[in-house]
Amino acid sequence: MSDVVIAPSVNVFDEPLLLCGDNPMTGFFRDGCCNTCEDDFGSHTVCVQMSVEFLEYSRFKGNDLSIPMPEYGFSGLKAGDNWCLCASRWLEAYEDGMAPRVFLTRTHKKALALISLETLRQYAVDLN
Repeated sequence: MSDVVIAPSVNVFDEPLLLCGDNPMTGFFRDGCCNTCEDDFGSHTVCVQMSVEFLEYSRFKGNDLSIPMPEYGFSGLKAGDNWCLCASRWLEAYEDGMAPRVFLTRTHKKALALISLETLRQYAVDLN
């Protein structure tokens, strides 16, 4: 991974990207932030707060995020956990009426390539 070029660590407001979650450790780089690079084909850039409804939705879609996978250092997610979700999965959930809440200051600017800021704002946890 030494040749990987990490995209600038900025959020949707062009401000420094804040920590999404470290218990469990999230992010493409498992650095707790929704940082990304060219190798992150899923664009793990949307910082969300897990809910029972979204975890069930994800399981139904074939990606059970609640199952622990110790071989990858993954303890499984539960409602209330924060997680860097793939932008395309969030958009799919949005289109199905199942999108989880979003932390905008913790969501990477690259998410805006797929999802408008106006749409994300509708689900924002951290708007004043």
